Amino acid sequence: MNATQQAVLHQHLHQFANLSEADTQLADPFWQVRHMARPDLFTFTNSVCRQLGFVLKGFFRVYYVDPRTEQEHNMYFLAEHTFLTSLKGLLTQTTCPYLIEALEDCELLVIDYERLLQLYAQSHAWERFGRLLAEQYFMINQSRSESLLTQTAEERYVDLLDNHPDILNRVSLGHISSYLGIKGPSLSRIRAQVARR
Repeated sequence: MNATQQAVLHQHLHQFANLSEADTQLADPFWQVRHMARPDLFTFTNSVCRQLGFVLKGFFRVYYVDPRTEQEHNMYFLAEHTFLTSLKGLLTQTTCPYLIEALEDCELLVIDYERLLQLYAQSHAWERFGRLLAEQYFMINQSRSESLLTQTAEERYVDLLDNHPDILNRVSLGHISSYLGIKGPSLSRIRAQVARR
């Protein structure tokens, strides 16, 4: 990890969980740089997730494949300066039913789960980080479930653009359609409607 990568990570850890400089430095030896090319997988179907990543550069999708139809369903997207993992698989050390794929060439900092557990034992601030990470993933999943139940595809599309303003330049329309739960022609109609406003 070079000085620039370290500075970005430290700043984000401070903003995310109010970690002090001493707390962030405690973990510095444990973070490793990982480069991923499109379409490398961060997690594989039915594998145990053993790392937490921090995205320095790149864009990811989290998705699952329906075993009956082999159709892919995008759950959500993750961009720069977000934490990346299969949280349930990481916490329980059990297999994960979905995949995390790099949609661009990506650069991450990764830390092994065993090292995180060491940090939790050493520092209340790192324990707070773990709680906030779990809360963030809970909110992401809850919001996604609620959006599928309460929002139209157009409302989900507008929210997606609000959360990822540059997504149309980074992700295929097929992936966006899958995320919205619609087919390509419906996405074209929605895009036209939104553009006219």
